[in-house]
Amino acid sequence: MKYTWAKLRLCRREGVNLFGSAKYNLKKRKTTPGQHGSNMQRHSEYGKLLRNKQLLKRSYLMTEKQFSKIVKSTASKYAKNNNVSHDFALFQFLERRMDVLILRSGLAQTIMQARQMVVHGHFQLNGVKHNVPSTFLKAGDKITLREGLKNSPLYAQSAKSTVKVPSWIKVDKNAYAVEVLALPQKGEIETHADLLKVIEFYARA
Repeated sequence: MKYTWAKLRLCRREGVNLFGSAKYNLKKRKTTPGQHGSNMQRHSEYGKLLRNKQLLKRSYLMTEKQFSKIVKSTASKYAKNNNVSHDFALFQFLERRMDVLILRSGLAQTIMQARQMVVHGHFQLNGVKHNVPSTFLKAGDKITLREGLKNSPLYAQSAKSTVKVPSWIKVDKNAYAVEVLALPQKGEIETHADLLKVIEFYARA
């Protein structure tokens, strides 16, 4: 999916740097965008639920259709069948996407860059070229950079990356490879949003 909105505007709307890039620094412009942005206040419960939903959806760069399906169907069914909470299942599915794992590994600096790398076919999944960023990976899956791209300046920065890699993935910087060790666990990744409020939003809709 391609986001056509101005990304700084989205960050100002949600009040946080959604995409992790210094380009979207909110220190200079903290107000909500729009003519009356500086005077906007959100008091209603529905408004709070909506902002949580929008914040989480936008930080993972997903469309409403993609996001609502994960919340209302994929994560909900998994939670019931595996005796885990709905919010925990939602977190796991969001973090298991291929583009998100590329970002968490340090091979990409932003979710936009990770998405572009996957779509352009830079990686192999379990030895086979793969270009679908929304694919959910599982323990044992391996992502590897295609051999012809290992000398690309685009990936030179990843060897110097200081990003903290979550415990559920293993990164081999020399081989430009990422292995999924386990399902994602809460506490290592800041989502900025309250996942229970996101679930409540769709329950009320």
